[in-house]
Amino acid sequence: MGGYSSEYRISINSGNVVYKNLDRTVYEPYRVHIMQKEWFVVADDDTPYPINKSNFTVKIGGKVIVFDCVFNTIHGTPGENGLLQAYLNLVGIPQTSCGFYQAALTFNKRDLISVLKPYGIKTAVNYFLDKGDEVNADEIVKKVGLPCFVKANKAGSSFGISKVKTLEEIEPAVKVSFKEDDEVIIESFLDGIEVSVGVITYKGKILALPVTEIVSENEFFDYEAKYLGKSQEITPARISKEQTKKVQEISKMIYSKLKMKGFTRSEFIFHNNEPHFIEINTTPGLSEASILPQQAIKAGISLKDLFGSAIETAVSS
Repeated sequence: MGGYSSEYRISINSGNVVYKNLDRTVYEPYRVHIMQKEWFVVADDDTPYPINKSNFTVKIGGKVIVFDCVFNTIHGTPGENGLLQAYLNLVGIPQTSCGFYQAALTFNKRDLISVLKPYGIKTAVNYFLDKGDEVNADEIVKKVGLPCFVKANKAGSSFGISKVKTLEEIEPAVKVSFKEDDEVIIESFLDGIEVSVGVITYKGKILALPVTEIVSENEFFDYEAKYLGKSQEITPARISKEQTKKVQEISKMIYSKLKMKGFTRSEFIFHNNEPHFIEINTTPGLSEASILPQQAIKAGISLKDLFGSAIETAVSS
């Protein structure tokens, strides 16, 4: 848990929920904080014990602890963009999220859209900017229209995102996004119902969870809406059976085609009655209030079983 990005506090919450719900008759869990300056295990009395980065072990009370598996709850870098996955692969420790290539690909919104388009996945109209590029607001509006969304390309939890309604707002919004990343994606506004679909490998099978409808009190599903109660998350979503089946099948297809593992949560907007893909999260929030745990509970899967299945899948694959 933890990480190097603006999302580290959210990750700590997710990690603590997993730690609390793991079956102690089966597992002996440790809370590992991966922070920019140091990696350490936090004992129940809050004593920190440094991780040996050469082999990902820790020494506690004179005993060297060797881990059998890592439950990855890091949102953002290095746990969601492939760095941690690659490191753990090198030191030979299984982990519960997807592989390093899939993590790097899905964390890059621009690259992911390019990979999914040949499969017929519908998306918003988009425009790409890199740091140092000229910001031509007229050209951007001609391509994507107004209103539009300006997003940091590689960031999560709605950091670095602005909804832009006028030509004059584009340049300031781009500056906000560049605070989070050196690449920006600008997307056309999609008017419609927003939904989130969890897909997991559960007891050896790929399973799409009940669909959640997201109704934000704010302009869009931003940080406040996600984490500070400024939204309604309705599971199951108030959409037809046909729409539910279609968006679940698309989510499972994305999971399969990208050769994903672990938990994913894909976001869509039903624009003109068709699901348009927004993004996929490969280490989704796992606090009690987070969407994927809510969906699992609706599907009759307890948090203990959900988290335990993730570990068993990781160590057996």
